[in-house]
Amino acid sequence: MTLPASMCFVDLPSYGPPEVMVLGSSALPSLGPGEILVRVEAAGVNRPDVAQRQGIYPPPKGASPVLGLEIAGEVVALGHGVKEYEIGDKVCALANGGGYAEYCAVPAGQALPWPTGFDAVQAAALPETFFTVWANLFQMAGLTEGETVLIHGGTSGIGTTAIQLAKAFGAEVFATAGSVEKCEACVRLGARRAINYREEDFVEVIRTETGKRGVDTILDMIGARYFEKNLACLAKDGCLSIIAFLGGSTVERLDLTPIMVKRLTITGSTMRPRTAEEKRGIRDELVAEVWPLLEAGTVAPVIHSVLPFADVIEAHRLMESSRHIGKIILKLP
Repeated sequence: MTLPASMCFVDLPSYGPPEVMVLGSSALPSLGPGEILVRVEAAGVNRPDVAQRQGIYPPPKGASPVLGLEIAGEVVALGHGVKEYEIGDKVCALANGGGYAEYCAVPAGQALPWPTGFDAVQAAALPETFFTVWANLFQMAGLTEGETVLIHGGTSGIGTTAIQLAKAFGAEVFATAGSVEKCEACVRLGARRAINYREEDFVEVIRTETGKRGVDTILDMIGARYFEKNLACLAKDGCLSIIAFLGGSTVERLDLTPIMVKRLTITGSTMRPRTAEEKRGIRDELVAEVWPLLEAGTVAPVIHSVLPFADVIEAHRLMESSRHIGKIILKLP
């Protein structure tokens, strides 16, 4: 396959508001051992992209400084030792960076086949949220059938994925969201009860709905602002899984007693710094456990907007507005 000498990508000359992003031209990424080169057809927009643009989430050592953590497209070149994919395969992938570009190099162990019947836009909506939810909610927090879970930010990309997967694997789901419309969306996706945090105290709602028992697991992206309330919502032997700090990362004058009295577990992680082997392990479980649900239509990505690649500034503005329900996708020509 003949490849072009250069590609278009989203450049970040400086940190700041969405307007700092500009389209630029560069050479195609070089491939390392075990990597594949993907001609990008669609790319997901995620909160970490916004944080990196703002200068508060630098890429890990060795990762591309170009924005973009999830892509879908066609394999056009193979690095040394790659045997699981061939030229022409359609894949989506969790990138370590570089997704906002016409071509992106990714470790083969972080790529997945498009679920049967999916197009590029649908496939691009999968990797970042499904890797994150599977690792934090199921692997680390250990959510299982018959348990209860509270998912904050229920209409975010993470939230819409978490609600569906938790429901599909037999958990009872509660979710928080910031409007009547968003709460209705959470219920449609499988939440037993959606809580409008602007009008209700989610702690009181959880106590009422669970007969004062609390929930077994909480998936939280707010952080400090919700920390004590989350502890109050957890049942004995419950687990709080923290994946972001939209409400701050520092808790002052915290009473730790509930952690001991209720034997609570508090965990958290970020996906990007994990090793290639760790990500491959998550990928393999997704293919075995979740891809059949996607192909059966039991679970599906929720896509709010699909914007042309050149409208990346508008995509980031939309992400920061929090008006969206589900994923924001950039479509390449």
